[in-house]
Amino acid sequence: MMCLESDGSSGSSPGCGGRLRAGDEEEEEDGERGCCGRGAEGEVQTLSGRMNPPAAGKHPDRPAALRKAPSIGRARVAAAGILSVGNVLNYLDRYTVAGVLLDIQQHFGVKDSGAGLLQTVFICSFMVAAPIFGYLGDRFNRKIILSCGIFFWSAVTFSSSFITEQYFWLFVLSRGLVGIGEASYSTIAPTIIGDLFTKNTRTLMLSVFYFAIPLGSGLGYITGSSVKQVAGDWHWALRVSPLLGMITGTLILIFVPAAKRGNAEQLGGQLKARTSWLRDMKALIRNRSYVFSSLATSAVSFATGALGMWIPLYLHRAQVVQKTAETCSSQPCGTKDSLIFGAITCFTGFLGVITGAGATKWCRSKTQRADPLVCAVGMLGSAIFICLIFVAAKSSIVGAYICIFIGETLLFSNWAITADILMYVVIPTRRATAVALQSFTSHLLGDAGSPYLIGFISDLIRQSTKESPVWEFLSLGYALMLCPFVVVLGGMFFLATALFFLSDRAKAEQHHCFQLQPTWSLKFCRNSCCQSRVLSQNY
Repeated sequence: MMCLESDGSSGSSPGCGGRLRAGDEEEEEDGERGCCGRGAEGEVQTLSGRMNPPAAGKHPDRPAALRKAPSIGRARVAAAGILSVGNVLNYLDRYTVAGVLLDIQQHFGVKDSGAGLLQTVFICSFMVAAPIFGYLGDRFNRKIILSCGIFFWSAVTFSSSFITEQYFWLFVLSRGLVGIGEASYSTIAPTIIGDLFTKNTRTLMLSVFYFAIPLGSGLGYITGSSVKQVAGDWHWALRVSPLLGMITGTLILIFVPAAKRGNAEQLGGQLKARTSWLRDMKALIRNRSYVFSSLATSAVSFATGALGMWIPLYLHRAQVVQKTAETCSSQPCGTKDSLIFGAITCFTGFLGVITGAGATKWCRSKTQRADPLVCAVGMLGSAIFICLIFVAAKSSIVGAYICIFIGETLLFSNWAITADILMYVVIPTRRATAVALQSFTSHLLGDAGSPYLIGFISDLIRQSTKESPVWEFLSLGYALMLCPFVVVLGGMFFLATALFFLSDRAKAEQHHCFQLQPTWSLKFCRNSCCQSRVLSQNY
């Protein structure tokens, strides 16, 4: 907020420079004063009017919501927990289909490209809907939008379990509708957590939230395989997540607070009028840290989308070639590979998120660019072990699983850190839009096309060779070799993010501090960067 000292005030007032120290990990001290001077009568004079000082004993900056009893803190943790459970269910539902992919191919009579189309249609609808929900999330009640999204995809998933084999196109369409419902959740939920916590606490809570991605994905494989095995019919696998989704949606409506945007940064109730969507988009495109981290996230999405869809089937074909398993010719197909891969994904998700958060916290004491650098190291290391999967699978399934374990751990280490980078470099009133645009970009360039692309390349290679189990295995392996090269490219994008991270974070913090209005303003700065009155246009 642009401020002028009131008439008659000659005392020096601490500026915002103390808040702008890059890499500062300490919480703001109680009693810290703002940028504005105090008037002779005890009032604060600003360009937008006068404000009376808070009563004695009150914190001058902290909103009332943050001064309540300690139970409020427990309520926030509980809300973050409920949101994380909802994220688990989103990914459980998404990867249940991958857990029964062999049965779906048998039931509908489709090849690799047709099976890959299921995930591609899902992601395409997801990425188209994400910007719409980002716009709505910055302007309307977020928990209502979240709950409606969960109720919608739960109903569609349950209905899709009754589609017969003559209507594969309808099953594909249902996956597209599920993507629309899940887009509302993935876009808005992180911004609520971002408004409930700050700094290291926010990093921890986002780590828990994004741990739900590998956890839910792994549980999707396990749930799909296990329920199919128990019921003797893969359709029942699609009837578990809808029930849990309805329960979670109800819990969100009841227990998740309607957090004010920017509340955690002590801006709650003080934010100026929101800028237009077009202006938000222009500001995000000019934010270089945001752009490069979004491109890096696209590389992660490409690899996880392709590997998550095809690795269980690839390992099954490897065992057929090694004559330790038989080709599936009738339903239900074997579940061992999906169960093992799901268990590995769950554990490596937990290990990766914890490792990434811990490494970032330790590295922040060494360098202010720790967040993007940790992500870059994880990506580049992951690419090595993803390559080794296809080397080991030719002779040793155990060796392939070891490479999957290490590669996934390194790949998953950047989930929560990437979200934290966004929270650092984007101002609160643009975060839902930023998450939505990043989601759109990462899916458009990543897993929207990668499952279908891998299946298409695999079918293309098989068409030029004789039909045999060996070429079924080799063709899919050659197609999947595209993934490690994309992961290396993502590591390069994270290194580029590190170049601009500090300057972009400082800009975002400066806007938090000065409460800029979307008009020409006269400001009086007392920090080390500005010692005179200047005319400036707000961000």
